[in-house]
Amino acid sequence: MSYQNIEIEPVAGRIGAKIQGVDLSANLGDDIINEIRKALVEYKVIFFRGQELDTNGQVAFARRFGEITTAHPTVPSLPGHPEVLDLDYSRTVALANNWHTDVTFVDRPPFGSVLRVLEIPSAGGDTIWANTATAYQDLPEHLRNLANQLWAVHSNAYEYATAFDIFETVKSYRDVFTSTVYETLHPVVRLHPETGERGLFIGGFVRQLRGLSPTKSAYILLLLQSHVTRPENTVRWRWQVGDVAFWDNCATQHYTVADYGDQPCRVQRVTIAGDLPVGIDGKHSEAIKGDSSAYISSLVAA
Repeated sequence: MSYQNIEIEPVAGRIGAKIQGVDLSANLGDDIINEIRKALVEYKVIFFRGQELDTNGQVAFARRFGEITTAHPTVPSLPGHPEVLDLDYSRTVALANNWHTDVTFVDRPPFGSVLRVLEIPSAGGDTIWANTATAYQDLPEHLRNLANQLWAVHSNAYEYATAFDIFETVKSYRDVFTSTVYETLHPVVRLHPETGERGLFIGGFVRQLRGLSPTKSAYILLLLQSHVTRPENTVRWRWQVGDVAFWDNCATQHYTVADYGDQPCRVQRVTIAGDLPVGIDGKHSEAIKGDSSAYISSLVAA
């Protein structure tokens, strides 16, 4: 793709690009916004260095790409900012270091996420993103045919979190995170809402494949997930204060590397409302448990 208004520097071969010469705090013209969106869809995750963006500016930038959700279906927002999720990873690190796509346990997961860094460790705390579209393309034909038929139940009540209950701060966060339980049936192969590109739609919130036992589900999911996280499909970003990352939540998974002990690591996230995912058979995702309408309706109405 060609770009006339922004300068793009790819970071890895299959995913990730740095956009230079753009001040996100400025009143950007529609031509620049359109090219940023085009870059987002092409590169899956885009990075902006050296930004002087405050909370209001972050929300305003994200809003240029669509309606904004509330901060999270269960976790409270930053006081005074209902759109902003404030994440102190030095306190909840055990919940951050797993491969996932944001909020897939609801029926309409976000289209995209905008993350702003406030504090970073002196070393460590990188984030890795994976391209789920190239992961699907990498599958041998017989595995693609299998994945095309599968549907998965996603839930925020993911069992492995209980292993970290010995840490009181993590237990408290988990209790809030699961205060309302959501379950949604999503296609394992999702069509991208803008390009129609096929991608694996799985990750840390998947509990089980429809029609299969937990044991059989785990084996198949492990096999598919191993293609998502192949190094060829990933990009790793070393944060600096002032960085902003913007990722396509329809075509990526991400993982925060928990290698920084109790050093400070704090970020704020704003999410852009998404649509109802659709599989290659034309069928849409279905909510099983939990009403997620308040996740977007209150801000959309405003």
